[in-house]
Amino acid sequence: MKNIQLYDVAPSIPKEIRFLETLGRNLWWCWSPDAIDLFRRISPELWRESGLNPLQFLLMVPQERMEGLAVDDGFLTQMKHVQAGFEEACATAGREPAGDANICYFSLEYGIHESVRLYSGGLGVLAGDHLKAASDMNLPLVAVGLLYHQGYFRQYLDSQDMQQEAYPKSQIRLLPLVEHNAADGAPLMVHVPLPEGTLHAVVWSLQVGRVTLYLLDTRIAENPPEFREITAQLYGGDKLMRLRQELLLGIGGHRALVALGYDPAVCHINEGHAAFMSLGRMAHLVQTRGMTLEAAREVAARTNVFTTHTPVPAGNETFSEDLLKPHLKALEPELGIGVADVLRWTRPSTADGSTFEPSMTVLGLRMAQFCNGVSALHGDVARKMWGDLWPEFPEDEIPIGHVTNGVHVPSWLSPDMSQLLDHYVGPHWRKHPAKVDQLQHIDQIPDDELWHTHEVGRSRLISLARSRLQAQLAARNATQRELREAESVLDNGVLTIGFARRFATYKRATLLLSDIPRLEAILGNKERPVQLVFAGKAHPADQDGKAFIQQIVEFSRKPDNRTRVIFLENYDIHVGRRLVQGVDVWLNTPRRPQEASGTSGMKAAVNGALNASVLDGWWCEGYTPECGWAIGTGEVYEDESYQDMVEAQALYNLLEDDLIPRFYDRPGGGTPLQWTRMMKASMRMALGFFTSHRMLAEYSNEFYMPAMENYRALLADDGKAAVALAADRQRLKSTWPNVSVGFPQVDKDITMLHVGDTFTVTVDVHLGKLSPEEVAVEVYHGQVNADNVIGKSALDAMAPTEDKGHGLHLYQHTVSCRASGRYGFTVRVVPKGKNWRGAMPGFMAWASA
Repeated sequence: MKNIQLYDVAPSIPKEIRFLETLGRNLWWCWSPDAIDLFRRISPELWRESGLNPLQFLLMVPQERMEGLAVDDGFLTQMKHVQAGFEEACATAGREPAGDANICYFSLEYGIHESVRLYSGGLGVLAGDHLKAASDMNLPLVAVGLLYHQGYFRQYLDSQDMQQEAYPKSQIRLLPLVEHNAADGAPLMVHVPLPEGTLHAVVWSLQVGRVTLYLLDTRIAENPPEFREITAQLYGGDKLMRLRQELLLGIGGHRALVALGYDPAVCHINEGHAAFMSLGRMAHLVQTRGMTLEAAREVAARTNVFTTHTPVPAGNETFSEDLLKPHLKALEPELGIGVADVLRWTRPSTADGSTFEPSMTVLGLRMAQFCNGVSALHGDVARKMWGDLWPEFPEDEIPIGHVTNGVHVPSWLSPDMSQLLDHYVGPHWRKHPAKVDQLQHIDQIPDDELWHTHEVGRSRLISLARSRLQAQLAARNATQRELREAESVLDNGVLTIGFARRFATYKRATLLLSDIPRLEAILGNKERPVQLVFAGKAHPADQDGKAFIQQIVEFSRKPDNRTRVIFLENYDIHVGRRLVQGVDVWLNTPRRPQEASGTSGMKAAVNGALNASVLDGWWCEGYTPECGWAIGTGEVYEDESYQDMVEAQALYNLLEDDLIPRFYDRPGGGTPLQWTRMMKASMRMALGFFTSHRMLAEYSNEFYMPAMENYRALLADDGKAAVALAADRQRLKSTWPNVSVGFPQVDKDITMLHVGDTFTVTVDVHLGKLSPEEVAVEVYHGQVNADNVIGKSALDAMAPTEDKGHGLHLYQHTVSCRASGRYGFTVRVVPKGKNWRGAMPGFMAWASA
């Protein structure tokens, strides 16, 4: 049969309940417990069968049930309550582009809900939480990504317990997508030149509360088959496929926003995958504003935000020059940016051009004046990693800050714990979770109520684990005995430890298995037993990560471990949600300092779980003995095997000596009072700081609003300020090599001073063609470490006291000794104003020896 035309037939939804379709087409429902309960109320069984997808669910509900709901007063009352919340929360959904007040967020993946498979793991889930919080806070943010028809892989284990990958097609028609049209009614299409021809992509959108997420799709007839595959799989294919995905996201994504009527004022690049966006942005400014490329670069750099997420070198995207060059050459006629310029921007300034592959992280850092890591420790690590880009800068002044990640609490908090907070903290905690006066009310929750609520979460986790394990076994044609045994794995009265994340080797999923006899004694203790729930995927090319999974599954199959250890296949948002809501302890064992942040532990903490973690990522900021445990003391050893041994022993000791006894300490056999006290502290800690609302407030105050002000100022008067900045940069580049600082002189012996003493520093500074009004000459001073290196520095401005002619000037400043210790000082000169310190390359000259 040929020429079959497809169509769907859905139940006719009575007008009284047609709001259900509206609700299902905005992903706001997925973080509203009332909305979720509304769908579930219609038919719990069909809701589960639909994969918690409202549009698929509404196709499955029988017509008779729809008719009955239309006259069900109880249902209609609940629906009206949900509708009122929806209309308040999504009042400006789908709003028109807001002039130059737009924040445009670019990410290769988005984890919003398990039914929308556009994510692989933590990076995507963070991006999803970013959009949800932006919606809650009514920020003028829009987002851009790719519409994957297969998404990330589904995981299953073969007969040898090795991970295998499957890529089933997503039911695109059952997602709440809207296809966008051009003025002539045809699908809106963007184009990106590639070496073999032009890549075409149509534009869809998903509504995430108030925030619109635009998605580019290349699976259209206008593209040859190999181009259609660009939006087939997330992180699938080879380097060529990844390069083309990133070109589409960055350049095609920016073009889509412009075609939709946006004026991207602030662009946030979430990891290096979208770094090419800056090239498209500069070209757009040149072509529409009549700017020079140099002026356009000033605008782009001073209004871009770049977030780096990984301290692991392999996690920072690079492409070979041979692969990148032909793609840049194909873009050159449209962008007007030379291949040599782009290649130079993708390499450290000290690179000779032959030993460094072009890096997307370097491109992102070069093209953004607002740069950040995702925890305080990661900010330190990022400054060490990328300090060569600013070779003259001291490490503590490398312009990479940090915004510690946070989680969207309504998306991850269990419905029972949510009700508990509503009752004792008040319903406004969702909008303002960090208010101190609210957090204090957590202590007023009765211990037995908190413990019972937590036990309900553990029970749900165990129910999921049993059903998932049975399905896993059935898929491998397990015996009836094995299937029956799966019905009784895990015990609701036993201490439950969860470990779930990407199975990268540095995350050390098998650290707990370092001493098998000791672990088995812990698990099998008759008075104080322990059970373990593992989940996570290894990258398809990561054989070592797959071996970790195999090792854990083989351990779980041992007869004595079958009911105490389980590995859940195909880790996704649904499994993750049940885990963080149900475990007693969230275990995290990365090799410090390779965990940039980590957010799963935050999700567990808001649900009252206690973290036991290496002091890495966010836990360096979250840990106190009142709310969890630190594995080790934060030392880093060069010998990784020794580090593993030391921290494995620390973990076993912690479990045996403190954690397990505390869980089972039940005065009178009832509630574990010490444990519930720690649960409350854990919840206060997480709700007080580690939320996406706090994270978005920091991005907004520190990055988005200053960048938006920059955009308006730089483009005023036909870009006069941007042109002036470009001219200033060129002048600095040509004159700065002639700037030099002499050796500083002091007016007394400074080998032994006392608190309260002062000394005066003078120095000759040669400014060449620059004037004293254009520079700042500073005394750079502070306490030194054992290597006589200044750590945390202070700066004092020096004053010019004499013009010696021919560009030579004498500067002077008096330094005060305010505290005892060993100190050092030197003198430097930097450009004054206009935030040249964050610009690249950095202009800085230091005193000569």
